[in-house]
Amino acid sequence: MDQFIRGVTLVSRACGVFAAGLIAVSVVVVCQMVFVRYVLNQTTIWQTDFVTYGLVGATFIGAPYLLLSRGHVNVDVLPLYLGQKGRYRLAMVSMLMALFFCLAMTVLTTQFWHEAWSNNWRSDSMWRARLWIPYAVMPIGMALISLQYVVEIIKLVTGREPPFGLPPKATAEDIARMEAEKALGGAS
Repeated sequence: MDQFIRGVTLVSRACGVFAAGLIAVSVVVVCQMVFVRYVLNQTTIWQTDFVTYGLVGATFIGAPYLLLSRGHVNVDVLPLYLGQKGRYRLAMVSMLMALFFCLAMTVLTTQFWHEAWSNNWRSDSMWRARLWIPYAVMPIGMALISLQYVVEIIKLVTGREPPFGLPPKATAEDIARMEAEKALGGAS
């Protein structure tokens, strides 16, 4: 079990690096596009499509890392005021719902990708990119975030991590105090 968790964690971290790389390359391409259009006064062909597909790819491929690092935006008011059992139940229900949503999206985006691949869809731009290539990031990203949700559920069930990452006996006031100290850089 530990090897599975470590393996999926490693893949999720690699996804985060890959997504950051896609964003960095997209920034460089935008700079190149501005130079070509406004300095050289030439038209661009592939840059807009590349940046669009790159940012969508970074979103889908980077999602498992975001889940792993708890980098998503969440509202934790309810878990703060629940007891340990309530936190556990709420975490389990929310993770199972998210897992089933991600699995459904994996199936649907795989069908969408397959349709683009089998019908040889191409972009409407002059670049005429084969759309199955950028569309592949959707089922891949959704499958990988589904795996990360499985890992998160395993960690919750086996007690490797507390629900919502909150210390077991912490009250709402304790959490607020810890967050305030963290925000102030430990200055008291």
